[in-house]
Amino acid sequence: MKDKLKIYLRHPASFGVFIVTNLAAFITVAALLFLIVYILIKGVPYLTPELFAWEYNSENVSMLPSLINTVLLTVLALLVAAPLGIFAAIYMVEYAKKGNKIVKVVRVTAETLSGIPSIVYGLFGMLFFVTACHLSLSLLSGALTVAIMVLPTIMRTTEEALLAVPDSFREGSFGLGAGKLRTVFRVVLPSAVPGILSGVILATGRIVGETAALIYTAGTMAKVPQNIFSSARTLSVHMYMLSGEGFNTNQAYATAVVLLLLVVLINMLSRFTAGKLAAKTE
Repeated sequence: MKDKLKIYLRHPASFGVFIVTNLAAFITVAALLFLIVYILIKGVPYLTPELFAWEYNSENVSMLPSLINTVLLTVLALLVAAPLGIFAAIYMVEYAKKGNKIVKVVRVTAETLSGIPSIVYGLFGMLFFVTACHLSLSLLSGALTVAIMVLPTIMRTTEEALLAVPDSFREGSFGLGAGKLRTVFRVVLPSAVPGILSGVILATGRIVGETAALIYTAGTMAKVPQNIFSSARTLSVHMYMLSGEGFNTNQAYATAVVLLLLVVLINMLSRFTAGKLAAKTE
């Protein structure tokens, strides 16, 4: 460390970049830790058994129905978005010719869609799925809307993961007599699994934390839906509604704690699965 510092001191510009980089990293970590500690301090004392009652009412403002709705909506959205995104990326990397204009248009479009605010997706979902397709405010409308929202993320991360697989893997598979399809699914995809799961993790985090788009598509009904055509309130929407009402702010903080733990749990499970699959591939 001292040797590196001496090198930086010899070059003032490098030393300045060193200071700025470390300062930025420190501020980022400090801000993250502050938010986590603040949420835990404000929310943990109000995690009572009443918040996990099966039915929501004005006395217990239970978050359990919203927690179940969040899991259902996330699974449903990923069942739509993950296959579409992964197979689209496979086509662009493995089957489309190099320099294909359609692939270039798809990439630019995906990058553009990634930057669109979620409220725009919510308005689109309300106009198309809720109104035009007559799905009403339902779990299905919300899932389809957020599936479109996270599709570019899954597709682009999968594409980058496939591009990172060395061409020697493909050439070796072809040299052993394997066909294109077998090479893609038995050699390329297993090697790209960690990168693909990273995209799915990012998509899951966005779905779990989404509020604006779901208010207009999934609705705010605080109960477990009877089917996918019933209105459903997710945890993020539940937290928004409680904080907006102003009467159950403490319970909103408690919901934030559960939401935070849910995201951490999903990330841990995904990384554990990716590690196991990567080790199996090696």
